[in-house]
Amino acid sequence: MSFADPQTVTINTVAQTLNKVKSEGTRTEYSKDDESVKMTISHSESKGRTRRMVRLDQRVVAADPLTAVNSYQSLGCYLVIDEPEYGFSDTEIGYLVSALTAWLGVAGNVGKICSSQS
Repeated sequence: MSFADPQTVTINTVAQTLNKVKSEGTRTEYSKDDESVKMTISHSESKGRTRRMVRLDQRVVAADPLTAVNSYQSLGCYLVIDEPEYGFSDTEIGYLVSALTAWLGVAGNVGKICSSQS
């Protein structure tokens, strides 16, 4: 893959530097030194389609509200582009991804998703 090392993502206005920690074939993993934030980029082909995935994971130590016991909790968010062998250009794919990420950025839409509204 041709992504720079390191990658940077911004979570709640704080830049997180993710160093490349693993690269095998069509899968690359980036992580903070303490593994609190990880990114995975992968590609797979099956039955005339290519699935391209970018996943961002965050890990925190959180207290269970019932027992007050601390444990690691993780949250993952990912985008999958599931494309056929032909019919869509990279530009057209970019338009669809931009439309979805812009919609997610509209105030309240992620909150509605998290509260199971549709």
